[in-house]
Amino acid sequence: MIDRQRALLIPFILLFWWLAFDSLTDDSPVMDEQNHLARGVAFLQTADPRLSVEHPTLVNSLAALPVLTLPQIDLPTDQPSWQDREPIMTFWYDFADQFLWRVNQDVVRMIFLGRFSIVCLTLGLGLLMYRFAGRLWGRTAATFALLFTLFDPNILAHGRYITTDLGGTFFMLLATMLIWHMWRKGDRISVFWATLGIAGAFAAKLSAVLFIPIWLILTLFPLPNDQTKRFGPRLGRLATAGIGSLFFVWMLFAFEWGDFLFIDERLLWLNHYSGPMPTFWSGIERISLLSSGGRTAFLLQQFSTEGFFLYFPIAFLVKTPLITLGLLAPALFFMVRQAKTRPQTIWLLVPTLSYFAITLLSGLNLGYRHLMPILPFVYLIISGWLSQLSLASRPAVKSIPNLAGWVSILLLIATTLSIHPHHLSYFNLIAGGPSNGHNILIDSNIDWGQDLYRLKEWMRQNDVPEVNLAWFGTADPAYFAVPHQQLPGLPYGFPLWWDVPFDTSKPPPGVYAISVTNYWETPLSPEEKTRYAWFRERNPDARIGYSILIYRVE
Repeated sequence: MIDRQRALLIPFILLFWWLAFDSLTDDSPVMDEQNHLARGVAFLQTADPRLSVEHPTLVNSLAALPVLTLPQIDLPTDQPSWQDREPIMTFWYDFADQFLWRVNQDVVRMIFLGRFSIVCLTLGLGLLMYRFAGRLWGRTAATFALLFTLFDPNILAHGRYITTDLGGTFFMLLATMLIWHMWRKGDRISVFWATLGIAGAFAAKLSAVLFIPIWLILTLFPLPNDQTKRFGPRLGRLATAGIGSLFFVWMLFAFEWGDFLFIDERLLWLNHYSGPMPTFWSGIERISLLSSGGRTAFLLQQFSTEGFFLYFPIAFLVKTPLITLGLLAPALFFMVRQAKTRPQTIWLLVPTLSYFAITLLSGLNLGYRHLMPILPFVYLIISGWLSQLSLASRPAVKSIPNLAGWVSILLLIATTLSIHPHHLSYFNLIAGGPSNGHNILIDSNIDWGQDLYRLKEWMRQNDVPEVNLAWFGTADPAYFAVPHQQLPGLPYGFPLWWDVPFDTSKPPPGVYAISVTNYWETPLSPEEKTRYAWFRERNPDARIGYSILIYRVE
């Protein structure tokens, strides 16, 4: 029979399900979802991971599994986009566009089924937090860790989309917990489970390789109950699990064997040889190259192709819920101060600070979602501290629930409800709220193409027959019957940046719908940013969610 404490979680889990599904059904397919879904379906049907450069197979395959229940799924493997593997970025975008929008044309159902898997992974992340926090701090902390995870607006936002961000976070945490369990138990079966956990992390998201130095650092911090107290055996078990994990990664790549696919001049000589999972090794290389810069980053109305050192600190400051920011500092102070909680806290703090420090050096400034792997460790520390607090020391009231913890949970839920269903666009009050978010961060922080359905509904309610559309997203407006004239934008309308179809100094009358990412004219140099300058000098007449600005030009 389920006990009262666990029974109390049922209405919260049901609320999480409602928040997730109520919002995901109104969000149009976002940027990259078509790529991840096509990649997963293609791998499951062909066992060919050629589309999995930069994104491994595991999470994409999990997302694609429910899609295979549909009676007819066609893969456009006869298209040039499947046959021609270079240039790498072009072929998988073209293939995904053909797969989702041209060949199958059952977009709504396919996207829903793919997102269903990710929502299940999000609940799995919450349950994993429940397990880990329970082992570290006890059942009260387990309850808090589960609820903090499920109702963080950023986790909920990306926990509904067909991408690898949430899945990568899940498997990185799972691997770290199983490594801790391996050192705690010190037996062979725990080494085997750690091996599987590390393999899952590598096969879920390539940024998991950043955890290799983090796990090595953790060998220096044994916990009180660890059976493996000496550094040498701890390092040896980690090395055994890490090396052994490569076999299972290879298995998850369907035992791929072929010519290597490196593009760095220093590694081209290796392309004369064949070996296991060349797609995996090529992906690590390309992620490394991307991290050094090359994609335009936006921060506080400034642009850089090399990234900003303060990008992730500012992103963490303005997109993390205030209740989380407010609890983190005292939690760290008191948990490190107490001798009985200090070892566990430092152990959790190592991956948090290490991963955050690594992001500071990255030129790939694409969004807060790249900080998601640290959030579970943050919430484990906070939950541990809240579980240490008691309402009073008198025995008669020790059974009363932890007031500070439950107030914190309710404040977080209220925060998430206040932004629902626009979870992706969450910004806290330090940023001035989501309405000001686009002046600080763009792209997946606020605008990933999620509001196309809502634009269509706004047009219907306001009797707008057509809009001039600067759309940021891979969803096809024509598929959803959104009458529009194309404006310069990414990715649709890309050539129009240099062949502008209107007078930029005095736009002709009409209704203009401009995604906030295109509003800042990301691909253009500062002196070229004139296409939407007229609009940037005016307040919008309406907003669709927080990602599309509406201007009525008379």
